[in-house]
Amino acid sequence: PVRIDARGFGEYEAAGYDELVDHPVELGAFWSGDFKAGGVPHRFVVAGAPASFDGQRLLRDAEQICKTAITFWHGKGKPPFDRYLFILNTSGDPGYGGLEHRASTALVCNRASLPRMGAPADTAAVGEGYISLLGLVSHEYFHAWNVKRLRPAEFARYDYARENYTELLWFFEGFTSYYDDLLLCRAGLVDDNAYLKILAHTINQVQQAPGRRVQSVAQASFDAWQRYYRPDAYTPNTTISYYSKGALVALCLDLALRSEGKATLDEVMRALWQRCAAGPMQQVDLAQVLARLAGRSFERELADWVHGTGELPLERLLKVNGIRIERDPAPLAQALGLRVEETRGITIKMVLDGGPAATAGMAAGDEWLAIELPATTGTGKAGTPVAPLAWRLNKLDELPLFAGSAPTVTALVARDQRLLRLPLALPATTATAPSALQERASTWRLARDRQAPASSTWPGR
Repeated sequence: PVRIDARGFGEYEAAGYDELVDHPVELGAFWSGDFKAGGVPHRFVVAGAPASFDGQRLLRDAEQICKTAITFWHGKGKPPFDRYLFILNTSGDPGYGGLEHRASTALVCNRASLPRMGAPADTAAVGEGYISLLGLVSHEYFHAWNVKRLRPAEFARYDYARENYTELLWFFEGFTSYYDDLLLCRAGLVDDNAYLKILAHTINQVQQAPGRRVQSVAQASFDAWQRYYRPDAYTPNTTISYYSKGALVALCLDLALRSEGKATLDEVMRALWQRCAAGPMQQVDLAQVLARLAGRSFERELADWVHGTGELPLERLLKVNGIRIERDPAPLAQALGLRVEETRGITIKMVLDGGPAATAGMAAGDEWLAIELPATTGTGKAGTPVAPLAWRLNKLDELPLFAGSAPTVTALVARDQRLLRLPLALPATTATAPSALQERASTWRLARDRQAPASSTWPGR
């Protein structure tokens, strides 16, 4: 600022166009609060907050996140900015997200995610919405280092006249996604069990996307402009998120490093910050830092995990580090390989490759009207077969109710003003020895293994 009044109106000066467009502003009536982290003033602005909003709690928790992030990068040193601003806009819509800037971030969330006066002290008891909000705060704040300063070499100078492409979003968004929740744990805002639950959610997101077998996370980074930000009904079958899979690549690297006992991913990140002078970076920089700190090459892992489409060795690496994998039956939609909308009946939004719904011939846009049971459920008084029994479906959860123990049903589907009868095999949900199909239709849970070796270290510590 050059000359401003008490309300913030006045004259401001930017060093250039890059700085001007990288500093968002908020005009209007809003809640505002301040704290210091690393000796630097931080301000939190919230627009649309209701009377129940506990602003002091949000400030306390944000302060812990910021202090933890600053310590991560600089120990007792100061961050690379002289002030920081959080701008949070809340609404009744389910929108959620943020955009990072060099010394600020613009956030959006549903106002139901805000902490309320009189809520329990335990963050997990406040609700998943608030934990997600804190994760968003952590994510965008971490970006002040990892993408706004340390950044892809292709972003050394931004070209505002066209799309800017890079294969490194798996690192800058994915690794940030790994650390955003991890820093909540280190800041004491969630415990180990809550963190493992969050991590299991990320694993399940990746495992439920058939596109992970089609597109590498490096390709997903490069294709972000055309595919990630322009999704369609076939996106889950052809693409993978560089956010979620990138986070799992970071997890695998961290667990591999810790199990070998020579370095951690924390040390790798700080070494990259020094090597690249908090500026442009290439994958070769990461590879060379990994080799130097770990005492061996990680080129094979980077080729397989980043540029390949095979499965990540999550189960093996988690087990080595004292984390047990447990599998639960998948939710019905996942087990069928569907994503649906149920506002007026059942409308199919997406059909996942390899699932029962895809095998039956269902397609995005179909309206699932009813099911028909086989005509083998009994015989009439004269010994004649009983007519097939049909049931109208309003919600997907009604399917087990009407199908009972039937292994297959006929799905009655409306498509292009035609009525289709599609044979649908129902997934088993209780099996002591899951088949390959059932294995895919399960959800992961993570738990501490009490038999873990005493020498193992877990990133949450």
